[in-house]
Amino acid sequence: MIRDVSNALHAEASQHLVGGVNSPVRAFKSVHGTPIYVKDAQGAVLTDADNNVLVDFVQSWGPLIHGHAHPSVLRAVTKTMARGTSYGAPHVGEIRLARKVKSRFPLVDLVRFVSSGTEAVMSAIRLARGFTGRDTVLKFEGCYHGHVDALMVKAGSGLATFGIASSPGIPASTVETTVVASLDDEDMVDHIFAEHGADMAAVVIEPMPANNGLLVQRPEFLQHLRTRCDEHGALLIFDEVITGFRFREGGITGHLGVTPDLVALGKVIGGGLPVGAYGGPAHIMQALAPLGPVYQAGTLSGNPLAMAAGCATLDLLDDEAHAHLDALGELLERRVSVVLERHGHPMRLGCQAS
Repeated sequence: MIRDVSNALHAEASQHLVGGVNSPVRAFKSVHGTPIYVKDAQGAVLTDADNNVLVDFVQSWGPLIHGHAHPSVLRAVTKTMARGTSYGAPHVGEIRLARKVKSRFPLVDLVRFVSSGTEAVMSAIRLARGFTGRDTVLKFEGCYHGHVDALMVKAGSGLATFGIASSPGIPASTVETTVVASLDDEDMVDHIFAEHGADMAAVVIEPMPANNGLLVQRPEFLQHLRTRCDEHGALLIFDEVITGFRFREGGITGHLGVTPDLVALGKVIGGGLPVGAYGGPAHIMQALAPLGPVYQAGTLSGNPLAMAAGCATLDLLDDEAHAHLDALGELLERRVSVVLERHGHPMRLGCQAS
């Protein structure tokens, strides 16, 4: 495949952008390659700067559940754009998208929109700490919650340890109140709560960690977390930035039958524009400013273009759409399995939602 133009663009970009990219994974270093530079994207197809036509299985890393440039999403954004790109004031689009979120997540009474999934998780952690008056947060190995300082940690030595920062630039003091446990280890969870339960503000987990092989957590393990949180007055936070709206029930929260206190959302909710959200019961969410003392704000939170794209995206996600997406996922899994088996490659394939 000819890559001359993309390679030249990457060389130029590297003179102006750090590593030539604005997010590390786009550098293709993990696969020992160089980036393709996209010229056009339609549906499931990308055309790069060298006019190579490529099937896109990544879809912008999650937001584009209906594919690139869906006509309904484009119409909604274009119509809204004619009335302005940002207001810095409330508008009806926020109400519309909040209603749609609540209709898919019954646990949510109130929603707060932000501009990314990372910001959603970060803000949910702050809210949990402010609501409980406690500091300690329990997270799990293999779960990624964005580049939040307090959650960019790995486990240290020993049965259950406070976190060790996974990146330079994160002070040790920032992760002093983060405890890391192994997934699906109820004994370790019990040990942690026995040691730190009195100061436990929240347990945060991806119910289906998307960066370690789609290992759907057992409902029994999630219920164990629910029980320990209830016993100790801690909040249970589900990070559904990736899984949100990829299940007919809205998120894997409804699919697994365990209800958290707060849920963090992103990606699909914005239809390809920068959006995150978090929500929960009114008595918790009302601790946020302007109703409560926990401060969180954002210049572009609730951006009208993002709200319009999100509404259009969710309007398209009916039962028929989910059935179609599920069938495509199962077809891809079968075809990939056949190819790998034919060539004798060891494999573990997971297919969940769409």
